[in-house]
Amino acid sequence: MRAILSISLFVLLFSGCQTEEIVPFMDGLEDFPILKEVLENKDKYQVQILYTQIERNEHGNPLMTNYTFNLDDKRYFYPASTVKLPVAILALEWLEEQNIPGLDENTIMLTDSIHPSQMPALVDNSAIDSLPSIVQYIKKILLVSDNDAYNRLYELLGQDYINQKMATKGMDHTIINHRLSFPASAEENRMFNPIRFVDNSGNLIHEITARTTEKTYSNAERPMIGRAYYSGDSLIEQGMDFSFKNKFAVSDLHGVIQRITFPMAFPDAERFNLNADHRNIILKYMSMLPGESDFPNYPQPAYWESYSKFYLDGNDKGTTRKTLRLFNKTGEAYGHLLDGSYYVDFENGVEFFVTAVIYVNADETLNDDVYEYDSIGFPFFAELGDYLYQIESKREKLIPGDLSKFRFEY
Repeated sequence: MRAILSISLFVLLFSGCQTEEIVPFMDGLEDFPILKEVLENKDKYQVQILYTQIERNEHGNPLMTNYTFNLDDKRYFYPASTVKLPVAILALEWLEEQNIPGLDENTIMLTDSIHPSQMPALVDNSAIDSLPSIVQYIKKILLVSDNDAYNRLYELLGQDYINQKMATKGMDHTIINHRLSFPASAEENRMFNPIRFVDNSGNLIHEITARTTEKTYSNAERPMIGRAYYSGDSLIEQGMDFSFKNKFAVSDLHGVIQRITFPMAFPDAERFNLNADHRNIILKYMSMLPGESDFPNYPQPAYWESYSKFYLDGNDKGTTRKTLRLFNKTGEAYGHLLDGSYYVDFENGVEFFVTAVIYVNADETLNDDVYEYDSIGFPFFAELGDYLYQIESKREKLIPGDLSKFRFEY
């Protein structure tokens, strides 16, 4: 009865509807032991889940109902690499706003440096022409969560543009204010490199001077995580301060994926303003597997088929069904694992959204590389994905969705 109660809470506590609804679910969680363990110990694992069922009206437009488990957008967790997704999307929105002849996603983008904390980027050996561009950075972000690629687009846009855009689009629990895996202070992260866009002959098309953000974007609640952390070889016997770290609530990550997937379901002001080609660039590379890419090339075994696809058991080095596609972005850091996904099975007409975060750090010590990713974290996502897929496979829909628009040639 306890297992049934846990999952009942999962499917009954929801937002987005005025009338409470019950969705079909299995009797118990005997086949999902890690999912059961996590749901029954929600505070220990700080788990949050947001799951969206999709129906279609007579015009094929999506009707979405959100179900939540333990969702609290005011509770801080470290969002890790999930912040790269909105930055990648906003880079294309910025590009369209410039409306400069010769400036597009393929234009050569040369990043210079004027501060000791900055690094130039004048080549990109992963590109077919060894030259950096916005689209090449987007590919690397969405295929393998490349940190440097994210940093370059962060430097292009700057904190003001990113955070103001997210707020105006209705994502009120987001702060993006630093590079990733790069040693820089909060002040240095408010300084942005000069950037030049040039044509194939080296002629200047557009130039962006060095900039500094005057406003400080920080977490007002001054979140602390853990009971201790390592700074280099030194153990600091107190929680780590995340006041100047990125913030990206579950609802906001979920909302980004819904907006890029079904823009017409949102008011104009809350959409990402992308043309069809740019939107398809994001969707294609969100769903592409590393082995399907030539430039960049991601060879196995370093990059396996389900790499960064947590709901498809992203830690399993085996093969995946190609009829399943996850349009997603994951994150992994400081004991946190996250995955926000639009989950599609083309063969069986299954589609749903799911976003979840879990914290697996039993010793409450950060930077010690002792996290329960393999024993709890990755199995939790694999079981949650399987569990929801089984629900959706059995659920009858009055009007099947046309999923053909989400099929891409890879």
